[in-house]
Parts: sequence; structure tokens; C-alpha cells
Amino acid sequence: MEQGKAKLYQILTRHVPENAVHYCLDLWTSIPFHFKLTKKRQSKVGDYRYDPTNGSHSITVNLDLNQYSFLVTYIHEVAHLLTIERNGRKTPPHGAKWKSNFKELMAPMLTDLVFPVDILPLLINHMKNPKASSYSDAALVQALRNYDANCDDLVALSLLDEGDLFEFNKSMYTKLTTRRTRVLCLQEDTSRKYLISKMAMVRKLREQE
Repeated sequence: MEQGKAKLYQILTRHVPENAVHYCLDLWTSIPFHFKLTKKRQSKVGDYRYDPTNGSHSITVNLDLNQYSFLVTYIHEVAHLLTIERNGRKTPPHGAKWKSNFKELMAPMLTDLVFPVDILPLLINHMKNPKASSYSDAALVQALRNYDANCDDLVALSLLDEGDLFEFNKSMYTKLTTRRTRVLCLQEDTSRKYLISKMAMVRKLREQE
């Protein structure tokens, strides 16, 4: 256990704000879980899994996230763990119990000692009724993205308006309609329609492009 704690401490010191490290470590100490950094995923930034065969918990977070996005994602996933522990496996994954647990775990972090002043009020507002994904909150997404390294002119697809042209994976698309977690898009070269994650980072194009 001590080895796992030491390893997680090293990870946290590199990936979350300094004033959040020990809090995040304490969450692990309360209910230990397997933790793993993963490469960038287009469909999600983190996940939680429970293994009923041995009662173990596993959490992953994308390693490319900036420290503020990483912290929110980490606590989001720990809230899933806490919900299973408190309310059982049949509890809805993003229902009232999870929201309550997420708000409880985030509350000590909602301070300017942890988050910059341009993120904090947006995050406080978001936590009044947290959604399954913070990417449903366009203003919060943009504030968090401002701290990404080498973000250039990329933006989350969720922030574009319907009808906007954008580049993704070297192809040009038009944003059509938004569904729960994905966006229906038209690929300009083939006229085929595809569902792309709302979290996908894209480059908005001007009409003449």
C-alpha cells in the first residue's frame, strides 16, 4: 500500500495544483484504488471501473490534461468510487447520489488557493448541479482550455456553433446537431455524416478555407 501511495504522490505532484496534492492523496488513502495515466483519448478524459470479482476500484485520467482539468477529472472519478461504496453498484452513474458525492469532494478545492480566479467562479457555478461531463459547460471548458500547453487555435467541438466549419484529423467538417455526448458532423469531402465527441479538440475554419 505504501508503494502505491508513493507512486500516486509522484504522479499528483506533476499533474494537479500544489495545494491539491495532499487532498487528492487523502482520497486515495480513504479508499485505495488502482490508478493509471493514459494517453489522450478523444472520447473521454477519465474513467472509473469496479471489478466485482475482487471488489477493486480502478481510475484512469488522460495524462495530457492541464493541472486544473486533471484535478476536476480525478475528483469526478473518485466520486464514482465513493458512490459505489456508499450506495451500491446499481446506483445511476451520474444521478443524484453521484452529484451529491461529487459536490462534497470538490467543496474543499473551490478556493483561489487551488484554482485561478478566471476558472473558480465558473467552476463554483458548475458544481451547483454538475453534469456527467464538464464539457457540457462551454464557459468552463474554455476557461480550463486556456491553461492547456500548446493549445494553439484549437477549441472543444462543443464550443462551436451549428453550421461552423472545422478541421479534425486532417479533414474538414461542418457541425450539425449536438446529441448527449457526441456531435453529428458532415465531412465536406465525402458528404458523409459522423458522430464526433463533444470533447474533441478541433480547429475552427473561416468560410474561405
